[in-house]
Amino acid sequence: MSEETVCVGVDVAKSALDVAVTDSGEVKQFANDDEGVGEAVGYIAGLKPAAIILEATGSLEMPLAAALQASRLPVVVINPRQVRDFARATGALAKTDSIDARILALFGARVKPEIRPLPDAKAREMKSLLARRRQLVEMLTAEHNRLGRAGEDVRVGIEGHIRWLEEALSQINDNLDHRIRHSPSWCEKSDLLKSVPGVGKVVSSTILIELPELGSLNRRKIAALVGVAPLNRDSGTMRGRRTVWGGRAKLRASLYMAALVASRCNPIIAAFYQRLVDAGKAKKVALTACMRKLLTIVNAMMRTMTRWQPGTTLQYAPTEAK
Repeated sequence: MSEETVCVGVDVAKSALDVAVTDSGEVKQFANDDEGVGEAVGYIAGLKPAAIILEATGSLEMPLAAALQASRLPVVVINPRQVRDFARATGALAKTDSIDARILALFGARVKPEIRPLPDAKAREMKSLLARRRQLVEMLTAEHNRLGRAGEDVRVGIEGHIRWLEEALSQINDNLDHRIRHSPSWCEKSDLLKSVPGVGKVVSSTILIELPELGSLNRRKIAALVGVAPLNRDSGTMRGRRTVWGGRAKLRASLYMAALVASRCNPIIAAFYQRLVDAGKAKKVALTACMRKLLTIVNAMMRTMTRWQPGTTLQYAPTEAK
C-alpha cells in the first residue's frame, strides 16, 4: 500500500454504518440492514480501496464483512484494542462513530494490516456454537461453586439449573461433533489433530474453529498469531523478562490445557517439559514453551496432512513453508 492508496474505515453500530475514506474528511452513513449493507458495499466498491478496516464488534460486523468479501473487496476485521491503542498514539482521545471510522481508515493506511480470508458461513456458525459452549461451562462452574455454599432453601433450584446446563452442554457437544463428522474436510483435520497425545475432542474443535490459518503459516507467524511467541522487554542495558501476551486468548487457554495433558502423556512434549524444568525453568514457563512446541507440531502436521508419527522427524522439523 502506498501513501496515495485509498483505505476505508467502517464503524459498525447496531443501527448504522459510518464509512470514512483516508483521502477525504467526509463520513457517509448507511443503515445497518440488508438494504444499507448493499448500498455501503456499492459505495465502497466504487472507491477501489486497497483495504477496508472494520472492528470486531461481537458479530455485528459480520454481515457487512461477508458482503464485502463476497464482492471480492479487501476487508480485514481488527481487534478493537489495537485500534484504540493506535488512536491514543495519534492523540485522538475523543470517541464518536464518525471519529472511529476515520481512525479505522487511518489505521489501515499507516499500519497496513495483512488481508486474510474471513471464515465462511459454516465456520462462523461453528464459532458461535463454540462460544456458547464456553458460556455454558462458565455458568456450570459458577453454579457448582454456589452449590457448595448454598443453604437448603436454594439448593434445589441450583441443582435443577445445573442439570439443565449439563443437558444444554451435552447438546452443544453433540451438535459440534455432528457438524465436524458430516464435513469430510473438517472430519479429516479433526482426526489428524486428535492423533496427537494430549489433544482431545474439545481442543481439536477449538483449534479448527479459532485458527483457520493452521498449516498455512510458518512456525514463527503461527506462534505470534496465537500469542505464544515470547516478546522482548529490553531498554538500553536493561534486559527484561520475556513474556507472551496478545493473540487469541480463548485458543491459548485451550492450548494450555492440551500442553498440560501432553506434558504427562505425550513422549515428545513430556521429555521437552522435563528438560526445561531440569534446566531451572519455572514450571509455568516450561508449560508455555510446551504450548508453542505443540502448536508447531500440529501446524506442521496440518501443512503436510500427516498424522502423529513420533518415530519420524516431522515433529522436530525446524523449518516450514513460508
